[in-house]
Amino acid sequence: MTPAFSVCVYCGSRPGLNTEFAEAAQLVGTWIGQHCGQLVYGGGKSGLMGLVAASALQAGAKVVGVIPKALVEKEWANHDCTELHIVDTMHDRKRMMAEHADAFLALPGGIGTFEELFEVWTWRQLGYHDKPVGLLNTAGYYDQLLGFLDQSVKQQFLGDWQMDLIRSGTDPAPLLRELVQAAGISPAARLNQI
Repeated sequence: MTPAFSVCVYCGSRPGLNTEFAEAAQLVGTWIGQHCGQLVYGGGKSGLMGLVAASALQAGAKVVGVIPKALVEKEWANHDCTELHIVDTMHDRKRMMAEHADAFLALPGGIGTFEELFEVWTWRQLGYHDKPVGLLNTAGYYDQLLGFLDQSVKQQFLGDWQMDLIRSGTDPAPLLRELVQAAGISPAARLNQI
């Protein structure tokens, strides 16, 4: 069965301190599976990455993992993925993830998550793609980042139109629904039931 849509999720290879991060990752994976979607992610089995993938698989989603050779052991490559692509470089990883996605969503994570989020956001503002980009602000994790970005707008290094390219929210289901609809996808009829 062909997935109704595909969401690329960026998140930590660690679980983080707050249990709400793990709960959010599980909710994201479950939502994608319940709505006949596909998860594209970094291919790891640890941390939030592992949780979102396991939840998506359990809910019936196709899961596409993409991981560089150098991280196969460090991030414990998830061989439970529907498809696991082991690539040469981080550039290959990010390109393949972007090609397989209809939308992007960043959950809490570290420097890799930040870099991936900012890259797809930059690509969007430059017109390299027009796929929606989301930021799940679980337990206020991204409050200070959003405040800093607001300061960048006030100092005229960013424009309001650039900020409008990122959709943020604290609840996974409405944010995922918004991203999928913004991508112009008409997923399974169950979309509006959750």
